[in-house]
Amino acid sequence: MRGSLLVDHIGELVTNDGRDGDPLGIRRDAALLVEDGQVAWVGPARDAPAADRRIDAGGAAVLPGFVDSHAHLVFAGDRAAEFAARMAGEPYTGGGIRTTVGATRAASDDDLRAIVGRLRAEMLRQGTTTVEIKSGYGLTVADEARSLRIAAEFTGDTTFLGAHVVPAEYAGRPDDYVGMVCGPMLAAAAPYARWIDVFCERGAFDADHARAILACGQAAGLGLRVHANQLGPGPGVRLGVELGAASVDHCTHLTDADVDALARSETVATLLPGAEFSTRSPYPDARRLLDAGVTVALATDCNPGSSYTSSMPFCVALAVREMRMTPAEAVWAATAGGAAALRRTDVGRLTPGARADLVVLDAPSHLHLAYRPGVPLIRQVLHNGVPR
Repeated sequence: MRGSLLVDHIGELVTNDGRDGDPLGIRRDAALLVEDGQVAWVGPARDAPAADRRIDAGGAAVLPGFVDSHAHLVFAGDRAAEFAARMAGEPYTGGGIRTTVGATRAASDDDLRAIVGRLRAEMLRQGTTTVEIKSGYGLTVADEARSLRIAAEFTGDTTFLGAHVVPAEYAGRPDDYVGMVCGPMLAAAAPYARWIDVFCERGAFDADHARAILACGQAAGLGLRVHANQLGPGPGVRLGVELGAASVDHCTHLTDADVDALARSETVATLLPGAEFSTRSPYPDARRLLDAGVTVALATDCNPGSSYTSSMPFCVALAVREMRMTPAEAVWAATAGGAAALRRTDVGRLTPGARADLVVLDAPSHLHLAYRPGVPLIRQVLHNGVPR
């Protein structure tokens, strides 16, 4: 149903407009008008205009919908046993990716579509209104193309991650696999992708291979993203900055030079605390990045192996508890920061002209997302101005 919709009696409205030096742009006793799927007006509740329909927030907090800028939703299979082994002390190496590759290749299109749809619905219930979805568990020309084709049914932010790992059939021949990624696989995937990504890490792709893959993707018109510095120090962050990547993701092990490079760039550092939680690895030092002036985003890294969570509120709580972010910084990173990582200006904020994606909390303040971890605080979600 279209027409105008007024959300009023908002106790705390997070707009992310940066007014008065407050990045969250908090307004109290506020109202918000939605028309044609967009925010049309924001202001004091006492000045609220008439509308066709009304939602009474009852004094609760209203936030922009979460923007999850890093998720791997196209997969099949289960890696719960691998998780249990890590909890018993086995280190995470990334090798389990190949297990998911086998299951994904064997799954039908309908099976994969059902899994993506279930996870996307799960995310929406938890307040995520924008999500990026990667391929990367097919690793053949046909399977990467179909993964992206299915992902594109659920989001416009699809990412070609043929360079996730070198598959078993190319063991010992990484140059041949990179040639295939840059050639027929990219040609088949590009029509369904907005971005290209590469796992630049020991055991995956080195700097030379990563550079070649990203350059080919850029030449094909795709934006750049990089998995970087998750398992140890490495060249991924500085390579991403050098090539103008929108985001470098993980950023767990950073040198001073990495931080300086990020601070001088427009590249976003996307932190994925669900991965550290699920692998018992050291958390990124968000405080170090923020104090240096780096733009930081938070995302779930939802995947079946190293971070099987779809909950942005959980990641906000982890960021505050484990990565030394303030609640306000974490909420901004999970909304406006994610939008910056996707180079989107229409989401992650609640200002006139933005897409009307918002969440009503069952709480009076954004502080409760970290204050009450694990509690289902999302009372209502509007996506494109439509209650979900």
